[in-house]
Amino acid sequence: MTVIVVTGIQAAGKSTIAQALAERLDRSVHLRGDVFRRMIASGRAEMGPADPPAGALAQLLLRYRLAAMAADVYAGAGFAVVLQDIIIGSHLADMVAAIRSRPLYVVVLAPRADVVQTRDLARGKTAYKPGDQNPAELDAAFRRQTPRIGLWLDTSAQTVAETVEEILGRFQAEAEVATAPPTPTAVYTVTSEQRRQYRP
Repeated sequence: MTVIVVTGIQAAGKSTIAQALAERLDRSVHLRGDVFRRMIASGRAEMGPADPPAGALAQLLLRYRLAAMAADVYAGAGFAVVLQDIIIGSHLADMVAAIRSRPLYVVVLAPRADVVQTRDLARGKTAYKPGDQNPAELDAAFRRQTPRIGLWLDTSAQTVAETVEEILGRFQAEAEVATAPPTPTAVYTVTSEQRRQYRP
């Protein structure tokens, strides 16, 4: 069954778009990658600083691994899966390799940084805390380090409904990734290159 990975920086609209998109698909699941982070009751390490500790990176990669496994299990049970998470830099290619189900699509939500800032201030929770990278810094790193795979959308001027309609109209033609992925390895380990590339 179909798996659609929705990614973007914090406050790019991933959760809202993924939920609305999943509701438009038959027999579907909205899989929130962050739920695996929140399941850690003690010893959780956060990814906020520009140079996160190795423990936080290891937990991030564990979260990605669990999300990929869950997506495959749901897809194997006949569900269309919309998996959303913050997946930056080489981690996006690693996630694509880790998910075995096909067809697999990648949708990148890429509104302007000033729009992200406005959205973050308007919602009930604040994603960008003191000491973390601000939206402009994270957006610049995201665009610089993330491979241009899948469908990239500038959703700055769009409503949720408009974004979902655009995804539905374009994802099958423009968002599909390779049909024969290699056996994943890097998603399970922390490398120095991955540490440099992740800057949430």
